[in-house]
Order: sequence, then C-alpha cells, then structure tokens
Amino acid sequence: MVKQSLFTILSHTRLTDSMYRLVLSGDTSAITAPGQFVNIKLDGFFLRRPISVCDYDETTLTLLYKTVGKGTRFLSTLKEGEVLDILTGLGNGYDTAKSGDRPLLCGGGAGVPPMYHLAKVLLAEGKKPQVLLGFNTKDEIFYKEEFRALGTDVYLATADGSYGTKGFVTDLISLTGDYTYAFACGPIPMLKAISDAIHCSGQFSFEERMGCGFGACMGCSCQTKYGNKRICKDGPVLQKEEIIW
Repeated sequence: MVKQSLFTILSHTRLTDSMYRLVLSGDTSAITAPGQFVNIKLDGFFLRRPISVCDYDETTLTLLYKTVGKGTRFLSTLKEGEVLDILTGLGNGYDTAKSGDRPLLCGGGAGVPPMYHLAKVLLAEGKKPQVLLGFNTKDEIFYKEEFRALGTDVYLATADGSYGTKGFVTDLISLTGDYTYAFACGPIPMLKAISDAIHCSGQFSFEERMGCGFGACMGCSCQTKYGNKRICKDGPVLQKEEIIW
C-alpha cells in the first residue's frame, strides 16, 4: 500500500563528506518490510527522489542518503522543523522467512542503509546475521558502530585498503565461516560478484532511476527469467535465481 504523507524533520546530520542521516516524524504505517523505499517531493524538482529506508518505528523514519546530484544536494540543505511530502510503502522489500539462521547482509556504499533495519528484524527473529560492509576509503565509512551496537558481527572492506580488509565485500565472505543465505544491496557489479561468490540463495536489491516510483510509468523495467519486472514495484528486491546479469 502506497501512502502519501507529510513528515517533519526532527534532525539532519552529516555523517561523511557526502552521506547524511535524516530523521523524520510522520505516519510510517505503510512501511511493512526492510528494504522498501520512500519517494520524496522536493520544491523546484519535477521528479521525486527515491531513498531506501534505513530504519523506522511507529512514528519516526530514518533515511541515510548520498548527495549525488542537484536534488539530493538541495535535500541536504533542509533544516529541522521543515516539512516534506513523502510517498511511503514503496517496493517489495526483503523476505526474512528464507534467511536461515546465519544470513549474510552485504552492503556497498549507498547500499548499506537498508541492511540496518534488516539486521534488527533478523535479530528479533532469533537469527544471527553477519554484516559485510564495503566502501571505497576509510573516510567514506558510516554506521559501523551502529551495526556493532545491535550485536551483529561486522566485517569491513575498503577498496584502497585504508581500513579493514583491502578489497570488496566479496573478499569478506571467506571470513564469516558458515552462512545460510545472502541479502545484498549496492551497485550491480557488486551484486553480480556476490551472486557468483556465494554457495546459497539470496535476495538482491537493485538501484535504478525511477520516474513515478510505484509502477505506473514503466521507466525502471528490467528483464528477468520470468519476464520484465519493474524495479520500483516488483523490486527493488529480486531473488537470485530470477536475475539475468
């Protein structure tokens, strides 16, 4: 169920040079699964901006986003108390029923945020998620302490070797020991590399340019083994077995 609501900014914090945490107050009842996203209306911009949900409860919504263009740079200037028009309940999210006892949670860069609420849900279900985070450099790392505070095992890689394991998320898989399933979000090359590296099934969240955000415009369609699917409506989460790389 997609819902349009007004949200008030409670806090807006810069985490790194390009990553921000936005905490808002509003109606989150349409959000039903980790891995869903919201679509934010910004004054002066024709298209809404899709941003994955990092965390939420009954009255608050937490978004982590990266400034990559004019829209997100404008968003980064908004202050506490300002109000945003937001569509919630978008996307199909992750299905934790398939995870087994020791799932891998793989996040790369801007794909890290949805792993946070997913980790909370899996922990509440009595499972033991292992969190694998990949960044380009040490200066780009965010939320590692927040994941550790949940009680998860956290592994980090940087492409330049400035922190943790030198390399990519896939270089962390061998450090985790036994695992039962994989959840992932990040750029397509990372997702494909994870798909090739794991010995189990998984769910992969895809990033795509979106027009409407709820399946009407067909602008974010992708081909799967079961025909064309819309990333915003039928995704952003797809099953490993249906993906055509």
